[in-house]
Amino acid sequence: MIQNYIKQSYIKTFVHFLALMPAAWLIWQGWLLYDFQDNMLTANPIKFIHHYTGDWTIRFILLGLAITPLRKIFGWNKLVKFRRMIGLYAFFYVILHFLNYVVLDYYFDWATIYKEIIKRPAITFGMVGILFLLPLAVTSTKGWIKRLGRNWVKLHRLIYLVGILAITHNMMMVKADLFQPLIHGAILALLLGYRLYRLPIWKQKRSQIPLSPPPA
Repeated sequence: MIQNYIKQSYIKTFVHFLALMPAAWLIWQGWLLYDFQDNMLTANPIKFIHHYTGDWTIRFILLGLAITPLRKIFGWNKLVKFRRMIGLYAFFYVILHFLNYVVLDYYFDWATIYKEIIKRPAITFGMVGILFLLPLAVTSTKGWIKRLGRNWVKLHRLIYLVGILAITHNMMMVKADLFQPLIHGAILALLLGYRLYRLPIWKQKRSQIPLSPPPA
C-alpha cells in the first residue's frame, strides 16, 4: 500500500515536471533576452510568447480530452487520475496567455482591450473561452466535485466548447500559416467525433443494424 502510494507520488511529480517544462523553457528564453544573449523569442518576443502560451493551452485541452478515448479503447484507466491536473495546466497556460495580452501587449489599457474584444471576433472567441475555462478550474477540487455531484460532469462538458473556441481563436489569429491550427482542429474533431459515436442514441441505432442479410 505504501509502496503504491510512493510510486503514484513519483509519477505525479514527473507529470508536473513535464507539464511545467514549456513554462520553464519560456522563462529561460526570457532571461536570455533580458541578458542580451541569443534566444528563440524572435524579433517580436511578445507575439512569440502569445502564440507559444496559446498553443500549449490548446495542447493541454486536447490532452485532457484524449484521456477518455484512451481509457475506453486501450483500457488505460489510471490516466483518469491525471485528468484534473492536465485541465488545471491548461488553465495555467491560458492565464499566461491572457496576462501576456493584457500586460505586455496592451499595458493594462482596458479601454483598448474592450474595443478589441468587441470589434475582433478572434479576440471575442478567445475571451469567451477563458471565461468558460474559469469555472472548470475553480470546481476542479474534490470538495467541489462532492458539492456538485452529477452536475459536476455536466458543467465540465463545457471543455468541448472551450476546445472549439480555442482552436477557432487560434486559426483566426494565425491567418497565414494554418498548418498547426488545422492539426489541432483535426485532433479535436477526432476526439469529439469519438464522443458522438459513443452516445447512447448511436449505440442503439448500431445495435439495430443486422449483422447478416435476411434470408431470401
